[in-house]
Amino acid sequence: MEASVQQDATLEQAQDLGLTSEEFEAIKEILGRTPNFTETAVYSVMWSEHCSYKNSILWLKTLPKDGPHMLVKAGEENAGIVDIGDGLGCVFKIESHNHPSALEPYQGAATGVGGINRDIFTMGARPIAQLNSLRFGDLKLPRTKWLVKGVVKGIGDYGNAFGIPIVGGEVFFDESYNTNPLVNAFSAGLIDTKKIISATAKGPGNPVFIVGSATGKDGIAGAAFASKDITEDSANDLPSVQVGDPFMQKLLLEATMELAETDAIVGMQDMGAAGITCSTTEMSASGGVGMDIYLDKVPTRQANMLPYEILLSESQERMLVVVHKGKESVVTSIFEKWDLHAEQIGIVTDTGRVRYYMNDDLVGDVPAESLVLGGGAPQYRRAYSEPAYFSESLKFNPDSVPVPKNLKEVAYQLLGLPNIASKRWIYEQYDSMVGTVNMSTNAPSDAAIVSVKGTKKALAMTVDCNSRYVHANPEVGTMIAVAEAARNITVSGGVPSAVTNCLNFGNPHNPESYWQFVGAIKGMSAACIKFSTPVTGGNVSFYNQSVIGGKEVPVFPTPTIGMIGVLEDKQRKMTLDFKEKGDLIYLVGEYNSDINSSEYLSTIQGVKLSPAPYFDLDKEFDMHQAIRKMIDQGLINAAHDVSDGGLFVALTEMALPRGLGFDIETDMDIRSDAFLFGEGQGRVVVTLPEEKRDVFNEFWKDSTVPVVLLGHVTKGKLQVDLQPFGFIDEARDIYMNALGQIIEN
Repeated sequence: MEASVQQDATLEQAQDLGLTSEEFEAIKEILGRTPNFTETAVYSVMWSEHCSYKNSILWLKTLPKDGPHMLVKAGEENAGIVDIGDGLGCVFKIESHNHPSALEPYQGAATGVGGINRDIFTMGARPIAQLNSLRFGDLKLPRTKWLVKGVVKGIGDYGNAFGIPIVGGEVFFDESYNTNPLVNAFSAGLIDTKKIISATAKGPGNPVFIVGSATGKDGIAGAAFASKDITEDSANDLPSVQVGDPFMQKLLLEATMELAETDAIVGMQDMGAAGITCSTTEMSASGGVGMDIYLDKVPTRQANMLPYEILLSESQERMLVVVHKGKESVVTSIFEKWDLHAEQIGIVTDTGRVRYYMNDDLVGDVPAESLVLGGGAPQYRRAYSEPAYFSESLKFNPDSVPVPKNLKEVAYQLLGLPNIASKRWIYEQYDSMVGTVNMSTNAPSDAAIVSVKGTKKALAMTVDCNSRYVHANPEVGTMIAVAEAARNITVSGGVPSAVTNCLNFGNPHNPESYWQFVGAIKGMSAACIKFSTPVTGGNVSFYNQSVIGGKEVPVFPTPTIGMIGVLEDKQRKMTLDFKEKGDLIYLVGEYNSDINSSEYLSTIQGVKLSPAPYFDLDKEFDMHQAIRKMIDQGLINAAHDVSDGGLFVALTEMALPRGLGFDIETDMDIRSDAFLFGEGQGRVVVTLPEEKRDVFNEFWKDSTVPVVLLGHVTKGKLQVDLQPFGFIDEARDIYMNALGQIIEN
């Protein structure tokens, strides 16, 4: 190595940076010498779980990646792309920002939103919609309320200022998330399929630019920080939490969109986790080239930043761009127009190595391929074993739970629970209408519906996962998560297309946590194959733990599923709201005497261990096809899936938008609490006018999918088995206001 101010790193330094002794020895073998501190820091972030997926990649490779609409598959670029026709592609992805949000919820959540959107527009796509999936602990705890308020404000402030509508999401509360909340951010954008920008460096001699914001000391080693447990000492890691600027990001978006219309770009990548380190090594490895990078040319916010600080900084709103030689002025003029930095910091080489210089001193020299996922980064298959709680949960006998005498009282208790009640307190802080593409605000559907301007099409999108189900049975629970996402798109009038995932689990070195992860992968694979929804990519977040009773306990396993679907004709969108008094109410799909893992059983009855709810993948799939045909034939005027809270909650949610009610009869052959509050899967409530009853019955004559007439829509009265359950206004007051009252008090 050339003369350098850098000293050889020690094993102790490597371990402090998160590397094992075996990994440090592997680095020495790769380099043929002992790395210096800067190089060791580079390996520590690139070989962290957050960047290398070293504890998950072997299982991730088993997920289905091929499908009829795939343009860019998992692992090929910053995000996956599916073909939606008319020369357009949908670029979409979901990622976590859990650990930063646990320490500094406002900036942690805000920069999560910023990062996922950069992944979209770095590929040349304009973001059109955002969703989020959130998990928090016990809402009675002051810290949980602080986290909720900070995360929601961070998402709202960044997303609203950036100007992309937040069109939906989900929120779930459980004490397992007391210490470690989950913040998963989803973004989707549209792209001309002829103008996809690759995250690949090519062409020795081509200049390398850093564009966007200046580099500071915020977020240094954030990737490594995200790859360890949250502890009492984690507050010392606050510099690992990035700071976002949505107005700067808006400028960066517009400059990037303008640059994408030129012929100047060879490749481009967001600087997210591991900052300059990640973008330079991954782009080089992808193109089979190298780079010479001059760190002293990087615009910085603080004076005298050390080489490793510049390399590992995760300052936001920055990207790396490889430019065709001779087109430098095209880049600089565009970014100067938008008042953004655009500085050449290096060149592409044919060495296959990334060499970092500081004031002409060589401070790092590493082979790019040795650092990246699927290249030289380690790949581990961890041991796993079934936890004791699993066999214990299978012993649950529903007969041990008496049927409540006052079902109305239970029904209204459910409506006021944080996991069931309206999330209005949260979503009213988000701008859902900016961009004028959201079709769901005034006509609610189970999935968010976003218009594709200039076409007849619309996109349906959703994020789903019931973490309690996954904890009960990781394989079945994850199949249910995929099925519910597909169900939400289907009942909204769309056809499911593809999946992105955010896999949130505990410590991978814990065999019981890893058992949950492996089960989730198996369940996701089975369901995605069944629904022809390949996995386009996503994110793995391990080391999510909470301390309960002085013991470290992993969060509920949470494999969040983000799914995209397509409506060929946006006029065929299906909504969930009851339309008219007198309309008939039907339940489509199989129902049974099942209360397993329901909100009713867990929260009202206090039974925390039970199996996953009833689920049959084949029957679920058949039900989806029937629902889609009914919508295509115009037989129904409302559809809503039965999920959290069961049938009573689903009916109430259908009644609320127009202030209508329902009069239904239950099946007396099964438990009344299971019929009303059970969460057995594969069921959808549909409504239709009386005059369509005969053609509806004819439709079902030869079907194997069960369907039963429940009752009819009323003017506002709620009635079950001839027993009064109050009026819709009474239910509305509880359902709409409960969450806000809990958070604010």
